[in-house]
Amino acid sequence: MKKYSLEREDLEKETEVEFFRGSGPGGQRRNKRETGVRIRHVPSGLAVEAQERASQQQNRELAFERLAELLEELNMPVKPRIPTKPSRASQEERLRGKEEHSQKKLQRRSPRMNF
Repeated sequence: MKKYSLEREDLEKETEVEFFRGSGPGGQRRNKRETGVRIRHVPSGLAVEAQERASQQQNRELAFERLAELLEELNMPVKPRIPTKPSRASQEERLRGKEEHSQKKLQRRSPRMNF
């Protein structure tokens, strides 16, 4: 069962589209036109941006593609985690390593502090 629809028509109904001036190089053509597109998918709370192209329409298409990719990831089922217990040998190895580290630190102390 999919949480979110990936159909373009459904996406357009469920999103808020906002246009802004894209940043970066491009000079006057880029700075005076609102070619950047930000799309917010209201049900999931995701937001994507596209401002790479000089065309608002191309940026809009690119943003919808990105949104569809993110929603596809959200639609993937989550594998349940199977809790595991460390083996006795690994626990003993860990404790042995901690003891060695502790001994090294004790040797770094001044002689009068060693008990």
